[in-house]
Amino acid sequence: MENVTVQRLLDRVAIAASGLCMLHWLVTPVLLIVAPILTSTIMADEELHRILVVLVLPTSCISLFLGCRRHKDRMVFILGIVGLMSLVLTAYLGHDVFGELGEKVATVISGVILVSGHFRNYRLCRHDGCDA
Repeated sequence: MENVTVQRLLDRVAIAASGLCMLHWLVTPVLLIVAPILTSTIMADEELHRILVVLVLPTSCISLFLGCRRHKDRMVFILGIVGLMSLVLTAYLGHDVFGELGEKVATVISGVILVSGHFRNYRLCRHDGCDA
């Protein structure tokens, strides 16, 4: 498998994983209001957030590295690093530092930053003819 194909696939996986992470953060409060029984399940578990970060980290790092190496766009690198670092910090320190609501807001913002980096990476790759 070519580096370009791997990079495109990992960009898509990372975007989907970040999207799932944001969806989880947006839907969980609604579900907790509608169905209080869910508070004792994995949906409310802090460990789930750390697992999601562990899944997002390697795919994001590889795809962003491959893309940056190909088209050398600094903004992709900056968005990727800022998004990943803030996601990791929020997953491990967010609740203690920002509280429950602040953690959710920080996670969504971090996810948007990371997805922006992947989207830019994906667009630049398509523009540079990586699809060929």
